[in-house]
Amino acid sequence: MATSSVQVLGAWASPYSIRVKTALNLKSVDYEFIEEKFYLGSKSEQLLKANPVHKRTPVLIHDQKPVCESLIILQYIDEAWSDNGPSILPSDAYDRATARFWAAYIDEKWFPAFKELEKASGDEARAAIIGEIYEGTALLEAAFVECSKGKAYFGGDSLGYIDVVLGSYLGWIKLTESAAGLKFFDETKTPGLARWAESFSTDAAAKDVLPDAHKLKEFYMMIKATKA
Repeated sequence: MATSSVQVLGAWASPYSIRVKTALNLKSVDYEFIEEKFYLGSKSEQLLKANPVHKRTPVLIHDQKPVCESLIILQYIDEAWSDNGPSILPSDAYDRATARFWAAYIDEKWFPAFKELEKASGDEARAAIIGEIYEGTALLEAAFVECSKGKAYFGGDSLGYIDVVLGSYLGWIKLTESAAGLKFFDETKTPGLARWAESFSTDAAAKDVLPDAHKLKEFYMMIKATKA
C-alpha cells in the first residue's frame, strides 16, 4: 500500500499523538506530522473537518481519508500496513483480547490517576492516589511478565499494542516522578517494567518521538500558567 499520502494531525507532547507516530515508525511508514496548537485555544479547519465529532487529535489521514481516536488508529495502521514490519496486535485471538484489555486499563484507569494526583489537595488525598498508582503498577508488572514471556517487550521481541500505549505516557510519567519525588517503575519492586521502560526509550521506533524532559517541563508550566 502506498505511503505517499499519510498525515498525522497532533500535538508533539500528546501521548496519543506519540503512540500514533511510534506505530507508523514501527511499520516504516513515511508521514507528515502537522502540529495542532489547540492548547493555545485554536483548532485548525483541517482538524475540524477531519474530526467533526470529537474535534480533537490525533487524526491519521491516509489517502485523504481520516481515522480518529488513537487506539482505533493503532489498529488501522496494523491492518493497513500488515506487510510492513512486525504486527502491533497479536495474531492469537486470546492474546489480542488481552492486549486490548490492558491498553484500555492503562487509558481508562491507570494513567487517569496521574491527572487526579496533579489536582489533589491535602496529604491524605495525595497518598491515596499514589497508592492507587502503585497498585496499578504492580498489576502492569504482572501483566508484563505474562505477556512478554521473558522477552524485552509486552509484544515479545518487538513493540506491540500494550508497549505503544503505555510507552506513549513515559515522558509524562517521568515528569510526575520528578515533581513528586517518586519512582513508579522501580528496579526492585517492578524490575520488568524498569527494564521495559529503558528498552522502549531506546527503541528505534520510539526514541525520536518521545519528548525531551526539559522541553516537556517547560510546556507543562506554560499550559499550567494559561489555566491559572
